[in-house]
Amino acid sequence: MTSVELKTPAGSAEGTVELPAEIFDVQANVPLMHQVVVGQLAAARQGTHDTKTRGEVSGGGKKPYRQKGTGRARQGSTRAPQFAGGGTVHGPTPRDYTQRTPKKMKAAALRGALSDRARAGQVHVITELVSGEKPNTKEAKKALAAVTQAKRLLVVLHREDEQGWLSARNLPNVHLINPDQLNTYDVLVNDDVVFTKAAYDAFIAGPVKGKAAKASAPAGAGGSNTVRATDDTAEGSEAQ
Repeated sequence: MTSVELKTPAGSAEGTVELPAEIFDVQANVPLMHQVVVGQLAAARQGTHDTKTRGEVSGGGKKPYRQKGTGRARQGSTRAPQFAGGGTVHGPTPRDYTQRTPKKMKAAALRGALSDRARAGQVHVITELVSGEKPNTKEAKKALAAVTQAKRLLVVLHREDEQGWLSARNLPNVHLINPDQLNTYDVLVNDDVVFTKAAYDAFIAGPVKGKAAKASAPAGAGGSNTVRATDDTAEGSEAQ
């Protein structure tokens, strides 16, 4: 089990936080992570693109000219694909791009992504994002800069941390997420992952950790024995 320093918004150390090996020190399966990310991105597609075929384009009901004697190729409609204003051949039509990705695969991919970041020293824990009683974007930016100099940050905030959400939501290099919505894509697309202490505790308490987990679900998990932290952000209706 590895550990990281617990930082304050001022940048000073305030103890350490243990990173469970079953979440932050597992073997990263690159093909698995790729499959999960592709499934998540596919599920995020609306699939509402559409083109009109020759049967859907208006007009073209009359034969443009007689069958024989003109020297031109015979035509039955000006809405055939070879005409300007005609229909599209084999164009896209509305479809569902959703791919089925089992929850265990998403859980394993997330653990692999977090482990890769943890081994590279790219996982950080901070006591809180804003220490005052009011939202302060400047203070949130300063607190994150004291923890890491990475260009793209994934900041995991507790759902009830309203000051943190209001303070950091306008920072262009920061993506905010709830601990129960943490997913493989967001971990991999950002350089560093920064947890607040409350969000980290919620994340660790929520998931069932690997094969060694007990059969009973944690309190408030709704009886589910799957990793709660892998419900992807794109997962609105069986997103993966």
